Amino acid sequence: MNNNTNPTNGTDDFGIVVYSASSDAIDQVYIGAAVHLGELLAKNNFTCINGGGNLGLMGAVINSVLQHKGRVIGVIPKFMVDSGWGHPNLTEQIVTASMHERKQKMADLSKAVIALPGGVGTLEELLEIITWKQLGLYSHPIVILNTNNYYSSLLAMFDNMIEQNFMHERYRDMWIVVNTPEEAIAEISKESMTFSHLLKFEEKA
Repeated sequence: MNNNTNPTNGTDDFGIVVYSASSDAIDQVYIGAAVHLGELLAKNNFTCINGGGNLGLMGAVINSVLQHKGRVIGVIPKFMVDSGWGHPNLTEQIVTASMHERKQKMADLSKAVIALPGGVGTLEELLEIITWKQLGLYSHPIVILNTNNYYSSLLAMFDNMIEQNFMHERYRDMWIVVNTPEEAIAEISKESMTFSHLLKFEEKA
């Protein structure tokens, strides 16, 4: 079976940031999706960029990418390296001084984002990159992989923000929601719209 869903193929310098959980105490359905995503990233020749940890979905994605001969750049703060949380087999490890520097570096290296299910750290990363896109600071695709309807409550909250005028209707297009890893890769492959032309929300009133 050919799992290559990108008709033009990626290149080694096309990096996709994958935000995801670092917990191992989660249902197998999430681990399975993460492993499959890692396989598709490798087979489509996309470089995986993530937090460089060895646990949870983060570690599962890394292991899968490497197993399928792909490339992984792990961006991790020094205190996490010192605590032994870093994955030992990364293609490249970038050590940062802080969490803030870590998130900035991951964004700078990437041409797309995929958010897998995760805890508050993953949620914070996802909301920050959406905010950057709203402000014109990030112009690349943001894909939310809604495995097992994990993000449905958050998406309902976004709808509520729009309905109550805390966020403009047009900003709904800043993210793409998919249900499978195949759909995530396909959306990134075809997505070309940028949002650098959008005004800050507070300037729109």
